[in-house]
Amino acid sequence: MEATATNDISICIATENGTGSASANTILFKAIFKMGIPCSSKNMFPSNIQGLPTWYQIRASADGYMARKDVIDVMVMFNEATAAKDIYRVRDGGLILYDDSTPLPANLKRDGVQYVGVSANKLVQKIVPASPLRTKQRNMVYVGALAYLFGIDMETIKDVLQDTFGKKPVVIESNLICIQAGFDQVKENGHTQKIARLVAIPNGNKGKIITEGNTACALGAIYGGASVVAWYPITPSSSLAEAMEQYLPRLRKDKSGKPTYAIVQAEDEIASASMIVGAGWAGARAMTATSGPGLSLMNESIGLAYFVETPCVFFIIQRGGPSTGLPTRTQQADIQLMYYASHGDTRHIVVFPHDMRSCFDLARRSFDLAERLQTPVFVALDLDLGMNLWSSEPLKLEREPFDRGKRLSPDDIEQLKQQGKRFRRYFDLDGDGIPYRTVPGNSHPSAAYFARGSGHDADARYSEDEKDYKETLDRLRRKFETARKYVPKPIIEMNEGVKTGIICFGSSFEPVREARDRLRASGLKTNHLLLRALPLTEESRKFLTAHEVVYLVEQNRDGQMASIFKEEWPELASKIVSVLIYDGLPVTTLEVVRQIKQHQTEARKEVTEWQERRLTASI
Repeated sequence: MEATATNDISICIATENGTGSASANTILFKAIFKMGIPCSSKNMFPSNIQGLPTWYQIRASADGYMARKDVIDVMVMFNEATAAKDIYRVRDGGLILYDDSTPLPANLKRDGVQYVGVSANKLVQKIVPASPLRTKQRNMVYVGALAYLFGIDMETIKDVLQDTFGKKPVVIESNLICIQAGFDQVKENGHTQKIARLVAIPNGNKGKIITEGNTACALGAIYGGASVVAWYPITPSSSLAEAMEQYLPRLRKDKSGKPTYAIVQAEDEIASASMIVGAGWAGARAMTATSGPGLSLMNESIGLAYFVETPCVFFIIQRGGPSTGLPTRTQQADIQLMYYASHGDTRHIVVFPHDMRSCFDLARRSFDLAERLQTPVFVALDLDLGMNLWSSEPLKLEREPFDRGKRLSPDDIEQLKQQGKRFRRYFDLDGDGIPYRTVPGNSHPSAAYFARGSGHDADARYSEDEKDYKETLDRLRRKFETARKYVPKPIIEMNEGVKTGIICFGSSFEPVREARDRLRASGLKTNHLLLRALPLTEESRKFLTAHEVVYLVEQNRDGQMASIFKEEWPELASKIVSVLIYDGLPVTTLEVVRQIKQHQTEARKEVTEWQERRLTASI
């Protein structure tokens, strides 16, 4: 059969967690990438270590779309526990690849799809010596079968194996034998398909890299000057701290070879947050990485850092909640928890990367923001962005000097003295709400102050005076207003005459990008604002003002970002329509389009009914 599409396919691989399928899936994804084809991957895995089902979805898109595809074209059915459902996940006309070492039960036969069998169990029993490796090598068989069916050259597979296991020739050879066995069997049995063909694009991905957001953030933090990392393991943030552990020894040593950093795995999230507050007070660029439950535990330390005005950075990789929720699924449901973190009157800076380069860049810039504004800064990712592999242009380092903000040296304090002024830790000298600070080690006799989380006056002295307290809160709010000048501005695409806008942030960017193309093809043109930070800036207000309706896409049930917009500009609240996706899976374009079209239909119906009521009333 001749394939009907070129480089446009979605493959979902259903396996059991803990069976070693991750290596096979990654090899398949990297092989497609190495062919120069635009591609993306999504790993939907369970929260236990072994035994529960996992699905790995690869999308190749000739048009360069990176969102999870709406439909599954090919299902690799290698998990008996989910097979009865997996056969219905694949679209009509799709293909199911299964292990035919044993006959397929009647309940797993479905009309309207093509079945292709490969004898994975039998093959590995012949070619792999009896050992626990057989289970893992079984997965390599489907890599070979798919390679033959869809046109992945075996030389490309060999190159990926070499890149992956370069120093382990035995591993390369054992994997290659199983991949070749799957390839040869499907070929010998004469199987064909007409779904799609993968065709190499010369130089198609030339210069591009594959990485995950957590790794890109770790590198950005290192180049942003992070020297103290305190963390406690929690999915899906652990790989960020682990990447720091991997790269810091290579990138952060003095001339004598001694490390110029500290990484501490604390006893819990409370301790890790307290450690970075202390390190930030001492003058270090300090950070932690966690997710929703860890962020909840950190709230008291976050409030301390806010009130004593200590710079530190919190990387929050969001997952499904409430409570333990879905620890290994993606969500954007901690927005308000970050924005208002801690008790009392608090407002925080939150930055939102949306791709690998912005993960690197905003991670780096977050330390400048924290020091400039003397406050905690949150870098908000989600599991999809943080833990899945993304193809990307190379990470680009902007060689800018660190912004240390209003940090005084002994000479600076002396200069103030000569001007008839003095260092007052919490005094607003410049009217922007940001005071001057010193760090331990400053030798000037006037540099010392006491940082306290209780009431204090402009000179950092203990005070429960109502006037001092109100002045402190007012100044902190003034500083938050100043932050609007420094946070990353939104990226806006505007076309004259278009009255419909879409706002998104984080991993919603890719499905929204594709959705806008689909909407345009159906006759609905849209403008777009990619939000990159809180607090909101004037650009967002102007965007709302310029449109009749604005769809705000976010991955939570309650429209948390929409609530922040409406609180900021209540007079524009009626223009905002929430597009809410919160099933824990990476967003699909179809769901964005569906909700927008549904609202458009309902809005037209309301207008028609209103016009009919007016006509009836006039008669």
